[in-house]
Amino acid sequence: MTILLFQTLLYPPPSSFFVTIMSILSCLSLANGGYMETKGKHMQYSKFFNAAALKKDKVQETMLGSRDGMLLLYTPAFLVGLASFAIFGNQDLRFIMLILVLTIHFLKRVLEVLFVHKYSGSMALETAITICSSYTISTGTMIYAQYLSQEHNKPTIDLKYVGIVLFIIGIVGNFYHHHILSNLRTKDNREYKIPKGGLFDLVICPHYLFEIIEFIGVSCIAQTTYALAFTLGTMFYLTGRSYATLEWYLLKFGEKFGSGVKALIPYAF
Repeated sequence: MTILLFQTLLYPPPSSFFVTIMSILSCLSLANGGYMETKGKHMQYSKFFNAAALKKDKVQETMLGSRDGMLLLYTPAFLVGLASFAIFGNQDLRFIMLILVLTIHFLKRVLEVLFVHKYSGSMALETAITICSSYTISTGTMIYAQYLSQEHNKPTIDLKYVGIVLFIIGIVGNFYHHHILSNLRTKDNREYKIPKGGLFDLVICPHYLFEIIEFIGVSCIAQTTYALAFTLGTMFYLTGRSYATLEWYLLKFGEKFGSGVKALIPYAF
């Protein structure tokens, strides 16, 4: 029954050892990253940079300004998406839609870095390179897997238009809550505050919730095993990250923090 369902919703896995291995590695590595977040072993960026640095021995690290680090994270993946329009010409609508949404996703990230986010710290170069490599390789692999899938019959159920709707909901919701976070900080005060507005009254990471919705949309557009594996891994990672974020806010603000606020899913988790 499960196999039949997968055959109905997904293209058959491409005959590519690289894509098969990357599907497994992407899902497992992201899931492990989410698990490590819940155990206090954070990726060293954002509010968790100083927390992680305090736990480490004093080791000389190459540091980047937060803005430069965040640009390094997203720009190569954006360029991969942009270049794909020229590399893969004369493809079907689904393929073009996939490249378009991935390019828009990372273009939005770059524009947010330049014009929306406010910064108060640094980022380790090692962390920036690790995350940048993950985004760039996963973007290229997703596009390549889509290219290989075109030699197979299409899934019985076409989800690409559902995927577009979910992607739009996700990217708009993600931007809206990023904008709320940005407005918490002023030029003279870059301290972290308890966010209010939007879904922040219900969950501490609504921007992660909408990012998950966004990538569910991407996987519906692609309908490939790699896109599904990457989306599942992203869900696991952001779930772990949101749990760690909730713990961080509880530790920092204590009783000032709303007791009913969840990590990721309103009223549930």
